[in-house]
Parts: sequence; structure tokens; C-alpha cells
Amino acid sequence: MLFDTRRRVMALEERILVLEAEGQSALAPSVLEPAQVVHAPAEAPPPSTPTAVARRSPWTEMVAEPEVAREPEIVSDEPIGQADYVRPAFGFEELFGRRLPIWAGGVTLAVAGVLLVKYSIDSGLLSPVIRVLLGLIFGAGLIAGAEVALRQEERVRDARVRQSLAGAGLATLYAVILAAANLYHLVGPGTAFVGLAGVTALAMGLSLRFGAPSAMLGLVGGLAAPALAGADEPNIPLLSCYLALTIGGLCALSRTQRWMWLGVGALIGGAGWGSLLLLSGALDLASSLSVGLLILAIGFAFPLFAFSGSRATLIRAVSAVVASAQMAALIATGGFALLHWALFGLLSVAFLWLSGREPPLRRLMPVGLAVGLLLAGAWPAPAASSFTLVVLGLAMIYGGGALWRLWRPSGGLIEAGQVAGVALGSFAVSVLHFYRGSAADDLRFALIALVASALPAAAVAIGWRNPARRDDARATLLATSSAILLVLAGIFGLAGWTLPLSVGIVAVALLLLATRAGDMRIEYSGWAFAFTVVTSLVSGDRGLAELGRLAGLGADAAPGIALLRWSGVALALMLFAWRARLTEGRLVAQIVATFCAYGAVAQVVPVLWLAPIVAMGLPLLAEGARRLPPLRLLPALATLFLLTFLWAAEPLLSWIDPAMLSLLGRPMLVSLLPDRVDMLLRLALPAALIALAVIRGKQAIGAIGRQLAVIAVGLFGMIALHILYKQVFAIPDHAAFVQTGLAERTLWEGLLIMAGWAAWRRFSQREIALTLVAAGFAHNLLYTLLLHNPLWAAQAVGSVPLFNLLVPAFAIPLVGLWLAGRMAPDLAERSTRYRDGVHMVLILLFAFAMLRQLFEGSMLNLPHLSAGENIGRSVLAIALAVGFLLWGIWRGGREWRIASLMLMLVAAAKVFLLDASGLTGLLRIASFLALGFSLIGIGWLYSRYLRSDAD
Repeated sequence: MLFDTRRRVMALEERILVLEAEGQSALAPSVLEPAQVVHAPAEAPPPSTPTAVARRSPWTEMVAEPEVAREPEIVSDEPIGQADYVRPAFGFEELFGRRLPIWAGGVTLAVAGVLLVKYSIDSGLLSPVIRVLLGLIFGAGLIAGAEVALRQEERVRDARVRQSLAGAGLATLYAVILAAANLYHLVGPGTAFVGLAGVTALAMGLSLRFGAPSAMLGLVGGLAAPALAGADEPNIPLLSCYLALTIGGLCALSRTQRWMWLGVGALIGGAGWGSLLLLSGALDLASSLSVGLLILAIGFAFPLFAFSGSRATLIRAVSAVVASAQMAALIATGGFALLHWALFGLLSVAFLWLSGREPPLRRLMPVGLAVGLLLAGAWPAPAASSFTLVVLGLAMIYGGGALWRLWRPSGGLIEAGQVAGVALGSFAVSVLHFYRGSAADDLRFALIALVASALPAAAVAIGWRNPARRDDARATLLATSSAILLVLAGIFGLAGWTLPLSVGIVAVALLLLATRAGDMRIEYSGWAFAFTVVTSLVSGDRGLAELGRLAGLGADAAPGIALLRWSGVALALMLFAWRARLTEGRLVAQIVATFCAYGAVAQVVPVLWLAPIVAMGLPLLAEGARRLPPLRLLPALATLFLLTFLWAAEPLLSWIDPAMLSLLGRPMLVSLLPDRVDMLLRLALPAALIALAVIRGKQAIGAIGRQLAVIAVGLFGMIALHILYKQVFAIPDHAAFVQTGLAERTLWEGLLIMAGWAAWRRFSQREIALTLVAAGFAHNLLYTLLLHNPLWAAQAVGSVPLFNLLVPAFAIPLVGLWLAGRMAPDLAERSTRYRDGVHMVLILLFAFAMLRQLFEGSMLNLPHLSAGENIGRSVLAIALAVGFLLWGIWRGGREWRIASLMLMLVAAAKVFLLDASGLTGLLRIASFLALGFSLIGIGWLYSRYLRSDAD
């Protein structure tokens, strides 16, 4: 600020010089501008005319004597005559030759005075009284010299001379008074204090005459005087009065001279003194009053008086904040006496008045309110009457003022925050001090919360018809604070289990208020309370117990209360899902409302019937959704579907576990499957209800929803049918699995394929039909032909040749392939090669299984192999090879012919390498004959029918 002031003063001086020069030019027309060009007329030279040449620069101005211009050329711009005032440019000479020596001289004079006094002390020439008197005379002489320099301004022509002399004189007077009090003890602290105060007043007066350096010395000396006086136990009221006068005088001087730095320094020093006085210990009544008034003066009165302009608001705001902090410290150190609270009331009134006078300072009001509430909260063991008086005073000053200004053009969110802060903060500090947990306290504080909620509610009512209500969040802030207090009233005044209901009522009230007011911000607040409703519902021991009922755990001792809680929350959220304007919020509310409605049912319905009741809600809700826009109730339907799936999870997992192990070859015994009741209530019945919901509410669930529902119906239905089917054979152990496992699988696979055929022929459902046929085929391929094939697994096939389980077991996949080809001919054409391969494998397995059954009976996996069966395998292989070849020739299937050759090669290798080595006599001859004729026949067939086959 000092550098800025110096720069502005220099610019002002330059402008004054320019204006003075222009004025002189107007009075003397002969004065020319710098480097002005004068041209003579072309006809004849002008007569002799006295012409003055002047030269100006931003730093210099020189006026020259008249000179006759004889030549019609550029007039010389050299100055002629004596300069009236020269101001050289700033440089080395300016700094070290002109500026610093003057100030150094002033400092030197002050040091000389100190050295003179020191010399007199060391030599013993002068007594202490004489020394002090001479010092006073010397200081006064320096000040007198400054006055002489001022009066001889025409000769001195430099303001720094008088400023340095005055500064040195004031410093000498300060030093002499301090020496008289602290070094020589000629005067007491009080007298020294008065003397220092007088010098400070003199400094402020001299600053008006000599400039800012005197004011600087007055600032430092005036603020340091109380400490330098040396009193051990100062008179705090007197000291406060002195500081107020000194700081006020400095601020007044700052305003008149426009020295902002002086006022700011005075305020900083005053704030420092205020802090020191507060730290000095407990103050009596008079001291507290004087310090409090000093804080008020420094925080509000002096900044308001001393400053103006753009920076004044910032200075006043900082001063007010510091004053509020110091006033809080005064109250805290003074034992929270009512006098101190009264001073804080004055501070609050000053806040209110200042914010009304300067609108930017409205932000200070929440600061004062926060400090007041914090102090009230920190008040140790307050009396009820005193506490009530203080809180009412805060409410009247901050709440009343904010309420008066709230809906005016100058009002805004700050005032709304004050009203809300008064209501919430007053209740909070009251609970902090006086709540003891008794029933009487509960009722009392419930009433207090209701009364407190009336203040922001009244503020909303006052501004209801105000056109500016929707411009900002004032109404939302007030409505939210009132809602919080209403919830607190319910917490104190009602039973604990009613919390979700009371919060739900408040949330619905905010939603309806938002709808009526057309303000989405209030609805957002309602959503926050709706979230609180759900949180309070499931929190605590009761909430956790009721939440466990949703999964069928435990039993509620008070199901009626639980039903009321969950149904009340469900109704509140349903209203949000119906009336709210926030789209995403409606979706969430619909989901949570459905969940809470299920929770209400779960509190009173036996666990066994929860799954079918939830599933029953799907068609009912789908029926109702038909009268609404498409997908309007999709979140609720999805929630019910998820709950249905969760209830089906236990039987599903109980089925999936042995099903997964069956993929590794472990039998799926009936003892490992879910109970039939669980299967019916959690799988079969939900599957039927989901299917009904899909039929009745196609538009309500959309295309993706229908696909998911169909998948769920198929999954639940198939698993339920499988569990039900497993009860028919009821295979309990491995021994029973060996005897009836193949029959159980064969019948199940046949039923799947028949169901697929029925779905195709009777209902024209090709996708479902293909799915069922594929399931039957895959089941046969995995379990009958791979894992539990009678050729290598212990499975009874029956003892009667040709009339046993092998025929249907191997016929089922063939039928399945045939049906799949009929249902999807395009797919069958693309997969002909793979289908032929499956046919070949099935024929080979069936043929060799039947050969094994002829020789071994029902159990085919026995290790015994007779010679006749061994020869029969070779003959069978040759016969199959011939059959494959004939089929390939007839159908034109190259794959069949290749398979025939490969099978013949295997048979030939077996006969030559294995069979012939173990046979003798006619058997060996017969085997070779059979093989030879077979090879000849195959060759003949190839040569007869495939001559033109280029491949």
C-alpha cells in the first residue's frame, strides 16, 4: 500500500505540473510547446518578434527568457534562462545524492540526541532531571525546525526535510519519556502513559502538517505506549479508553488524509491489544464492559468510519470476523456471564445493521450466528432461564432479521440459511445441555422441535406467493430444515419403531409440497428423506430381525408392528414412484417399494408360502400394468421376478450341485435332490405364474423381459419336471442305479423328444420343439452313450435278446436327429456330414452292444470274452462294412463308403493279427474265408458301381 500510495502521489504531482504549465501558456501566448517548428512565410521574412522557447518532459519543466527568432528555421529547443523547478529522473544520483541523505540526516539527528544523552550520562555532567529536560528541549527543537522548514518552503523546496526533522523530534520525545519513567524513575507509569499519549496526539497533529512519517510514528508510538509505560497492573478500563481514542484518532486521520495503511495498521494493533487483554486473565465487570466495547469499536465502528471505496468492504468484513472471535473469547474467559452475552448481542445487532447498510456484508450474519451457537453449545452447565434468554435473543436478532429480509429483493440464500440455522442450532444446543433421557424430557423436546420447525415453515408460508420463490433454493432449504425438526420431534415424542413411519410421512409431505410448488429442489430433499426412510427401516436390532424375515429367518415377536412399518414405507415409496418427476428416482422408488411390500407380507406369512405369493404377484401386477403405459411397471415386475428367482435359488442350487457332479459320472440319486414340496412351491408353481404373467402382460415387460421370462419358465419348469420325474424311479443308491438307471434315462430322453415333437406338431413352436429335442439328444449322448454306456459302465440292459433297453436307448438319438431334420430342414442340409457321422457311431455301438448282450446277458461290462463272441465281432465288423458300403452306394454318400473301407481294414487287421493267431482248424479257415469273400465282394461292388467316381 505504501508503494502504491507513493506511485499515485508522484503521478498526481506530474499532472499538477502539466496543468500549471498549460495555464501559463494560456496567459503567455508566446510560449511554445517543446520542439515546436516555426516556418517563415514564402514571400518575406517575418518581423522581429520576441519568442520564448519552453521545454517540458514528464519530469522537468523549464521556462526560458524571451529570444528573438531571426531565421525561418527550427527554433532551438535548448532552455534559456533560469529553471523555476527541476525534477530529475530517478537514478543513481537521485537515490544516493538527493533522497537518502535527507532521511539519513533525520535518523542521524535522532542518533545524535541519543549519543548526547549517553555522553552526559557517562561523564556525569548532567543530572537525570537535566538530561530529561534537555531531551525534551531537543525534541521540541527538532519539531520547531520542521516548522521553520515548512515556512521556508520557497527556499528548502523539499518536503522530506521537514518530515525528517519532525520524525526525529517525535522519536526523541518518545525516548525521553520512556527514559524518565523506566530508567530514571522520575515519573510513575500513569504519568509516563499520559506523556506518551500526548506525544501520540502530537504526532497525529503533526502528520496533518508534515506528512505521513509523523503519522507512522504516531501509530507505532501510540500503540506501543501502554506496553512501554511499564505498569505491572494496568487499569484496563482506562487502557481500553486510551486505545479506543488512539485507534479512533488514527482512523480519523486515515480517512481525512486517505492513508488506508494508517487505518489498517491501527485496527491490527487494536485487535492485538484486544487479544492481549483477553489473555491477561479473568476480567471484572468494568474491565469486561470496557474490553467488549473496545472490541465493538474496533470491529465495527472504526472500520465503518475510516474507510471507503472498493477495499472498505473487505476490511470491514475481516474486522467483523476478528471482533466476533474476540467477543467469543471474552464470553468464554468471563464465565458466560449475561453481561458478556449482552455484549455479544450488541455485536449481533452491529452485524445486522452493517449487513443492512452494505449488502455485500450480509455474509457476516451466518458468521455471527455460528459463533453464538458454538458459544451456547460450549456453555458449561448453564441455568435454564439464562440459557433460554440467550437463545431467544439469538433467535430474535438473527432469525427475526433474516425473516424480515428473506423475501425482499435484498434477501437470498444467506437469510434462508440463517432461519434454518437458528431453528436447528437452537434445538441442538438445547438438547446438548438439558436432555437427560427421561420420558418427560422426550415429550418436552418433542414440543420444542415442533415449535422450532414452525420458524422455517412460517418463512416458507410468507414467501409462498413471492414470484422469486422458484429462483433459488430458499424454499427448499427452509422446507428441509422444518422437515428435519419434524423428524426430530417424532424421534423424541414417538416410540422408536415409528421412526420409518414418521420419516415417511415427512418425505411424502415434501413430495406433495414440491408438486404444489413446482420446485424440483424440494423434491430432491424429499428423495433424501425417502432414502432415510429405507435406512431407518432396516437399521437397529428390530430392523435386522425384520430384514431376516424376508429370507425366512427367525420370527418376529410383534408381527403387527412389523407389518405396519414395512407397509407404511412401501406406501410412501409407491407415492414417490407415482407422483415424483425425477425419472430415475421413480424407477428406484418403484423397485424399493415392491421390495418393501414383499417385506410387509413376509412379516406375517409363513415362510413356506412366501415364494408362491411373490410369484403370484407377477400376473397380478402384469394385469394391472395393461391399463398403464408400456413398461411403466417394469421395475416392479423385475423386482418380483428377482425375488422369485432368489426363492428358487435354494432348490436350484440343490439340483445344480448333483447335476454338475453327474457330468463327471456320479449318479444323480433321488436322495440328493430337493424336497418335492420345495420343488412345487419354489419352482413349478412360480414357473406357471411367470408364464401367466408373460401371457397377460406382454406390453408391460417388453421384448427383453419376455425373453428372460421364457428362459426362467423353461429353466424352472424343466428342473421341476426333472425332480418330479426322479421320484418315479426313486433311485436311492448305486445298486439301484445299476439296475434301473438305463431305464430311467431312456424314458426321460424319450419324453423330452416326444415333448419336442408335440410342441412342433400341435403348437407349432419350433424353437421350443428344437430345444426339447436337442436336450433329449444331448442327454442321451452324454449320459447313455458316453458316461454310462453299458459297454463299459455297470448298467443292466435286460436279459432278453433284441427285446431289451438297448433298442430304445440307441433308437432315441436316431429319432431325435430325424425329428430335428424335419423341424429344421435348412439346418439339416448344412449338417449332413455330421449327422451321418453320428448315425455311423450309433449303429456301431448298438451292433456291438447287441452282440455283447447275446453272449453275456444283461450286464455288458463284464471282463469275460468268449471265442465265439470274438469271432462274432469280426464277422459283425465285416457285415457292417458291407452295409455301410451298400448304403453309401445307394445314397451316394461318400462318407459312408470311406467308413466302410476303414471298418473293413480294421476287421482285416483284427482277423490277421488277432483272430487267426488264436484259432485252429476249421475256425481259422472259416475266418479267412469270410474275410476273403468280404474283401472280394467289396472290391467287386466298388468296381461295379463306382467306375466313374473320379474321387
